[in-house]
Amino acid sequence: MIQKDFQILFSHIGAELKSIQRDGIEYLWNADKTYWGRTAPILFPIVGRLANDTLRIDGNSYTLKQHGFARDAEFVPHHTRASLLNGLIQIEPSEAPLVYSMNQACISPCYPYLFDLEVSYNMTDSEVVCTWTVRNKGDQPMNFQMGAHPAFVLPNYNANDENHGYLQFYDNHGNVVNPNVSNYLIDGLRHSYDKPQSIADPNGVLPITNGLFINDAILIEGKQVGSVALLDKKGHKVLSVICPQAEAFGIWAPNKPGCPFVCIEPWCGIADRFDFDGDIAERELNHQLKPRETYLFIYSIQIH
Repeated sequence: MIQKDFQILFSHIGAELKSIQRDGIEYLWNADKTYWGRTAPILFPIVGRLANDTLRIDGNSYTLKQHGFARDAEFVPHHTRASLLNGLIQIEPSEAPLVYSMNQACISPCYPYLFDLEVSYNMTDSEVVCTWTVRNKGDQPMNFQMGAHPAFVLPNYNANDENHGYLQFYDNHGNVVNPNVSNYLIDGLRHSYDKPQSIADPNGVLPITNGLFINDAILIEGKQVGSVALLDKKGHKVLSVICPQAEAFGIWAPNKPGCPFVCIEPWCGIADRFDFDGDIAERELNHQLKPRETYLFIYSIQIH
């Protein structure tokens, strides 16, 4: 049974989640531009940054900025099972998902594929299930990546604290893991460490400190992680981001004093290496759909 005190809001622009509340507690970041003006953008058709912001497809070059264009596109509803609250779309309690799809007029000329992108949100008990569906409507193979970028409020944030909470990492069997990182970002592009580095303690716990993101996002590659829990400063679980199909997770917040949120990002894609100059089909963690094929990306946010 869906709890009556569980409220979800999203925007038709980018089909972006804007609020997840339970018992009056807000879990999503509020998009204050002082730190970061988004809450949970959809990353499509790329994840991260392209080398030289250049996408090469069949001998043609296109300029495409970091994370792609879906986050700024207009999505339209398949039906009207929703209401408005302060200009945002409120998901009504139902076992049926609420489905929005990208307005074809908003599709970017820098991505010459014919496709549909549908976004479905479904509320269960204390959980939001996000399902994104890509369909290749063209006659040629379609290449893409997809990822999520939700930002979560750090509970009882105090800029003067040494730690602002913790992250705990799990594999797809529910076992805690201490993931290794092999790459880091400079200007949004991947560079390799001399050797992999572990990021958590033996219990899979990583403290969230003021200096954690001084070198940009933490990249956890190689399907090491299937879910990430956000813990408060006492070590109690607040929420979990669950994505068994994730090929990588990104952990990020802007390196700004007083930043009160953290992003937990499941990805089926990754930013380019700094020296990459190949075709889209050669990008790491690229996905390809044959004509008329469909791809599903599913992740959930569970409130504890």
